Amino acid sequence: MENRPEDSPTDAGRQYKRDAVDDAGGGAEAESAHDRLESEAMWGEASKGESRWPATIAVGLAIALSTVLPSELIFGPRWLVPTLEAAVAVPLLVASPRRVTRESKMLRSVSIALIALVNIANFASLGALIYHLTHVLHGVTIQTEGRTLLAASVAIWLTNVIVFGLWYWELDRGGPAARMSPDHREPDFLFPQMTARAVSKTPWSPLFVDYFYTSFTNATAFSPTDTMPLTAWAKLLMTAQSMASLLTVALVAARAVNILS
Repeated sequence: MENRPEDSPTDAGRQYKRDAVDDAGGGAEAESAHDRLESEAMWGEASKGESRWPATIAVGLAIALSTVLPSELIFGPRWLVPTLEAAVAVPLLVASPRRVTRESKMLRSVSIALIALVNIANFASLGALIYHLTHVLHGVTIQTEGRTLLAASVAIWLTNVIVFGLWYWELDRGGPAARMSPDHREPDFLFPQMTARAVSKTPWSPLFVDYFYTSFTNATAFSPTDTMPLTAWAKLLMTAQSMASLLTVALVAARAVNILS
């Protein structure tokens, strides 16, 4: 008896297509079935649900990064913003601690408010960082200032990656809960698996790690890479992230080589 290796994700995708086409019979019906599968993939498959822990850990890391910033880059008491962020995050953990389920409008509003709060605080710190990178702090030596601001810029850049990954995850197709329904709205991002269905097991739906990767590559390349924004808000968000990342990297690099006085 011939030993067959286990089917790869590519084989599984091809078999899925062959089964659908076989069920359709052949000829025009088979082509119609094939086109339907491709259209469903590009529209976005219904998600089977996902764990909330990756997003929760990302929020916790963003809060932790805000606590290591120097006082010059923080508005108000050091405890204020992390406390507000934690207070908003607690209801999300209580309502849905492990897996994303169908959420109420109020719960989703709380989730969006949390992301917005982290984003506003990080942009405010970025503005303060830009100011201090272009003005010598009074009473602080340039060497000490450089080390402090360099560490702060890393924290701000990482928070930028995290918070926009959360934005993409929360808003694409109406959010993680809405993506569980086959009647979700139009996709905001076009992932490679949505145009090349046979490269992955089907049906496929993006998870938080996919949105985090999209955010990371956008922040490092200052433009989309393999995942394309489709809607106006997705393009505006990616533009804002690229600008913030570019300012952080460019100004820190310039200050490091003493271009700025």
